[in-house]
This record gives sequence, structure tokens and C-alpha cells, in this order.
Amino acid sequence: MEQLRNPSTLAQQQNEELEDIQSGPLPVEQLQASGIAAMDIKKLKDAGFCTVESVVYSPRKDLLQIKGISDAKVDKIVEAASKLVPLGFTSAKQLHAQRLEIIQITTGSKELDAVLEGGIETGSITEIYGEFRSGKTQLCHTLCVTCQLPLDQGGGEGKAMYIDAEGTFRPQRLLQIAERYGMNGADVLDNVAYARAYNTDHQSRLLLEAASMMIESRFALMIVDSATALYRTDFSGRGELSARQMHLAKFLRSLQKLADEFGVAVVITNQVVAQVDGSAVFAGPQSKPIGGNIMAHATTTRLALRKGRGEERICKVVSSPCLAETEARFQITAEGVTDAKD
Repeated sequence: MEQLRNPSTLAQQQNEELEDIQSGPLPVEQLQASGIAAMDIKKLKDAGFCTVESVVYSPRKDLLQIKGISDAKVDKIVEAASKLVPLGFTSAKQLHAQRLEIIQITTGSKELDAVLEGGIETGSITEIYGEFRSGKTQLCHTLCVTCQLPLDQGGGEGKAMYIDAEGTFRPQRLLQIAERYGMNGADVLDNVAYARAYNTDHQSRLLLEAASMMIESRFALMIVDSATALYRTDFSGRGELSARQMHLAKFLRSLQKLADEFGVAVVITNQVVAQVDGSAVFAGPQSKPIGGNIMAHATTTRLALRKGRGEERICKVVSSPCLAETEARFQITAEGVTDAKD
């Protein structure tokens, strides 16, 4: 009897493993089964196409730029990839069922989580902007820890990736926040992949490396702090404005592709600039986020942070497809982002 039972148990385990594979991104190696040569797959991986989804989501001209891949090969690759990844219409009912499964990562503050209807949403881009000392980087540090928590505690059960353009990342803050949640400090630091970005081209290249790392292990969060800092120095004046916006648009598109492929929560911080126009005379000094309409359209949720009294900060939902434009108060302490104390 035992011998008869084992094959069915083994088949059940294999089915479960297959379901796990299908629920996540498909490695680009799976194209080999559709007749794509191993050499061509290596060329795709070297160019940053680590998943079948990345091939399908990219325009044809991007694939044509890969050295050694001809027009005919591109057509064959796209055709094979399209059969593995559904690209057609689906019903709103099915989409709603998928949306219910989306993981939210807690911010550390119950009031802020309530405004965000659970926390930072995975699979989309959340932009956080505000003046210096408004709590952008502190919120990012807290998310690096909370994304590692179990799902029932508001976490994402995954690693965090941090691209630092301003040099403000501090590992000791992660240790302090980890202590609050009773987590092992060394494990928390091990689960955060850090890279310092030195220019806008380097910042974009880091996303290719990020994709190859995400296919190897589970990441729940991707942070870029700040996405626009290097653009302010690498491009100057109106003469370079068009080139800057085009470069920024491509960078943000690459971030959205990572969110789509791997289901990670992408959080970017943004700097602000003083708004010098007629309204400043009557309403007092005002500021607006950098990046213009390209940044506004590329992000799913926009959060504006401003200083309150003492250590208190106020977060306002500026733009979101499903959240109300409300405000939440939170506090920055040694333990990261917490609820504001009255």
C-alpha cells in the first residue's frame, strides 16, 4: 500500500511546485523548450532580459538592439514568449480576484497604513516627495525592515533592494528598527541588497543587475532614494531638459517593468523645488516635486510629506487610482516610523 501511495504524493508535490513556478516570473531559460537556442538566451540575459515577461513587455526595437540577434530571431523569440505569457483581455472579475491577493507592506504607523488601505502596495510605483527632513529616508529605512516580516504581521516575506543616490543609507538604523519587531539584526542586514548610484547612467544600469538578482531570490521591495537627485546635477539648464526627461522616463519605465515582472513594491523618493510664480506672493512659499508630468504619470501613488510639530510628520495622498486624498500623522523615533503621540 505504501508503494502505491508514494507516486501520487510525489505527483502532488510536483504539481504544487509547478503552480509555484507559474505564479512567479518565468525564467528566460523556459524559451529553450520553444526552440530558442541556448546561445540566444544567453544574449538575452546579458542584455538584461532575465524573464520571459521582460521579453514580452519590451518593444521590438529594444530586442533588435541586442548584438547577434537578427530580425527573424526576434520574431521567433517574441512569438515563443507570447505563448507563455497571457497578453490578451481578461474580465474585470478575474482582475478583481487578482487584486485581492496583492500584498501590502506596513509603514510602521497604523494611522498611515489606514490611509493607504493596508500599507505600500506591491506591484506598483509609490512616490514619496517632500522637503529635506520631512521623513522620506526614514520611511524607506522602516520599509526595508517591515518588508521582511511575515504576511500576517503586515510584511512581504521578502528581501529589500536599496539604490542610494544621496549617500543617506545607514545600516545602524535598520538594526534599531529590527529590535522593535524582535527580529535578528544580522539577518535583517543580510536581506537588504544595497548599491550606491553615482550618475544617472549607473543608476539605470543597476536596474539590469537588480533584475538578475530578483530571478534568483524573492524580493518584496525596491527603493530608489532619491530617483531625481542625480538628474538635477547630470542635466542642467533648459537646453538639456528634453534629454533629462527622456532619460528619466526610460528609468521609470524600467522600474515599472520590475514591478510588473516580479511583483515588488517600488518606492521612489523625490526632491522638491521652490515654485516661483505669482501665487507665491499671496499663498506664501510653495514647493512642487521635480520631474514634471513624466514623474506624475509614471507613478501609481503619490505621497507628499511635510513637517509637523517636533518629530511629527504629515503624509498626504496626492494622487492614487483608488485612495482618497486624505492625510495621516506619524512620528519618527529611534524605532523608525510609528504612530504620532498626542
